[in-house]
Amino acid sequence: MALRTLSTFPSLPRRYTTRREPNLTVIYRNSATSIVCKSIANSEPPVSLSERDGFAAAAPTPGERFLEHQRAHEAQKVVKKELKKEKKKKKEEIIARKVVDTSVSCCYGCGAPLQTSDVDSPGFVDLVTYELKKKHHQLRTVICGRCQLLSHGHMITAVGGNGGYSGGKQFVSADELREKLSHLRHEKALIVKLVDIVDFNGSFLARVRDLVGANPIILVITKIDLLPKGTDMNCIGDWVVEVTMRKKLNVLSVHLTSSKSLDGVSGVASEIQKEKKGRDVYILGAANVGKSAFINALLKTMAERDPVAAAAQKYKPIQSAVPGTTLGPIQINAFLGGEKLYDTPGVHLHHRQAAVVHSDDLPALAPQNRLRGQSFDISTLPTQSSSSPKGESLNGYTFFWGGLVRIDILKALPETCFTFYGPKALDIHVVPTKTATAFYEKELGVLLTPPSGKDQMQEWKGLQSHRLLQIEINDAKRPASDVAISGLGWISIEPIRRTRGTEPRDLNEAEHEIRICVSVPKPVEVFLRPTLPIGTSGTEWYQYRELTDKEEEVRPKWFF
Repeated sequence: MALRTLSTFPSLPRRYTTRREPNLTVIYRNSATSIVCKSIANSEPPVSLSERDGFAAAAPTPGERFLEHQRAHEAQKVVKKELKKEKKKKKEEIIARKVVDTSVSCCYGCGAPLQTSDVDSPGFVDLVTYELKKKHHQLRTVICGRCQLLSHGHMITAVGGNGGYSGGKQFVSADELREKLSHLRHEKALIVKLVDIVDFNGSFLARVRDLVGANPIILVITKIDLLPKGTDMNCIGDWVVEVTMRKKLNVLSVHLTSSKSLDGVSGVASEIQKEKKGRDVYILGAANVGKSAFINALLKTMAERDPVAAAAQKYKPIQSAVPGTTLGPIQINAFLGGEKLYDTPGVHLHHRQAAVVHSDDLPALAPQNRLRGQSFDISTLPTQSSSSPKGESLNGYTFFWGGLVRIDILKALPETCFTFYGPKALDIHVVPTKTATAFYEKELGVLLTPPSGKDQMQEWKGLQSHRLLQIEINDAKRPASDVAISGLGWISIEPIRRTRGTEPRDLNEAEHEIRICVSVPKPVEVFLRPTLPIGTSGTEWYQYRELTDKEEEVRPKWFF
């Protein structure tokens, strides 16, 4: 019978031992009977003495390998858990440093920490009042001296640095105020973002996600009461949503509001109650966009049904025309569920006009009444002089918008009309481009204001930034575009001015472009945007875009 290898035996007794030789394997037991099998491997490496005598470690069995894998997996889970705990601890430390410190009493009007040492600094309270209020645990009801002056119309700035304001004392930098909002990235909160309709592009905060992270956003458009009479809010709402979608900022909803007339505020209150879901609510926006005024209007609206909001009205944030009124987060107990409402410091942007003018000139930049456009075409110009350019259009003329903006007309149609929308305090002057530079140097601070006054004139650096704009004319029946000046207003450009009872003429191939050069102070930004449909004429020419089913699903709804 042929010899069988070891693997063919069904089983062997436990007391078998093995001894391997280079070319054969001998298997034996205590009895004299032996079985010899031929080695499967023809050539094996030399075997050590310990292996040959049976003392070497045996290869791990499948069960041992499984147990070893399980131990490694459990150890890995423990390490991951520890790293997660450490990361969570660091995040909590960051939040603890940045979140509103309720142990430090702050002025309920501006959010500045209360202090008794520096009379001119924000948060100052006389020592007697401070001690009395502290004794009776009433420091949350204290308003500082600066807020009292602001409430009486005094212009007291407190913010300096990049985006701050020149003139006056600068107690805190714009970067420090922005840092106070950095904790929002790590919190679960509902963000109510405010945008000024008069300065839509300049106050939009396109990179707001850097401040608030992935938190949901409700977009609120303020000061719609300043738009011209006859404006159709359906057109405005659609225009705002279209521009917002182009900026790729996902928002829950869009609301058109007026803190003065309370229009649209009740819709925002309902949306907040629906979406807060146990989260605190933060009112966020650029400086002087109207956050404090909006909060006062919101509390007034909510007070009709919520007794907690009614009680919060007694100690509400101060509102003034001074950018940078709020200097710290102000906590307001406004909801029955216990969630907090926060008024936050305005985000000070260096590219707005308010950042380059003197603090004394800031009131001139804020429109107080409903906007009325000032229109200019060739027929409205004064009697031409010898220095005036020859022709039947605005080519070769220059517009000065106060001392802050210069617009040189390089190419325009004979019927082209420029309409300015902005604060009434800034006068508009038209001169031939040949004499524009001499006119600016002579009249700056006199006819062309701001800047105004000796101090402002000494600090003024001039119109250093120049931008050449080429505006395409796609339809002569509709305005071509808006040129928006950050922090000031905008200019609407009509290729052919509309008059009642007449239709615009057809354009030839050479008449499909308007070229202008806009000069502003550094670093003020100039935006070219779709025309805002305002007034009764806006309803006539505005066109609603046809939407696909997918666009309808993701497009935010707007309310008024």
